[in-house]
Amino acid sequence: MSFQYKNVYWLWASALVILVDQIAKQLIVRNLNWYDVVPVIPHLNIVYMKNTGAAFSMMSDASPVLFVLLGVGVSIGILLWLRRHPRDQHLVAVALSLIMGGALGNVIDRVTRGYVVDFVDFYVGSWHFAAFNIADSAISCGAALLILDMLIDTLRSRRSVKAAG
Repeated sequence: MSFQYKNVYWLWASALVILVDQIAKQLIVRNLNWYDVVPVIPHLNIVYMKNTGAAFSMMSDASPVLFVLLGVGVSIGILLWLRRHPRDQHLVAVALSLIMGGALGNVIDRVTRGYVVDFVDFYVGSWHFAAFNIADSAISCGAALLILDMLIDTLRSRRSVKAAG
């Protein structure tokens, strides 16, 4: 197949996620001390947190190498998918590109710092959602787009069955 049938052109989304994520993290590291809190608007703070674990700090005792290998492995899988699948699967391609950008943004942190910089803090009263970053947001948005794509496919399949029956 020629290049026109590939999804690799969506890699710009991965690159953009990595760039914006790393710029934001550099601003946090250079301008805040660990655990500093900067109120932005009600229910939103900017903080400087060090996450040595996975999502929500799970497995914080695990080696950073495990998370680096996982992020690189996921990214290789996504690259293979983007290379081999038809270009008309735009939603899946964008979703996977966001996931890959987020994964690699956090891999960069683990390789350069040994931890991931988290800095977005949503809260209500004294309850705080786990701090996160732009890479985490891209991964979550990518996962949501994958779910949306599955729902759309399910609806299309149901319509096809009804039309045929």
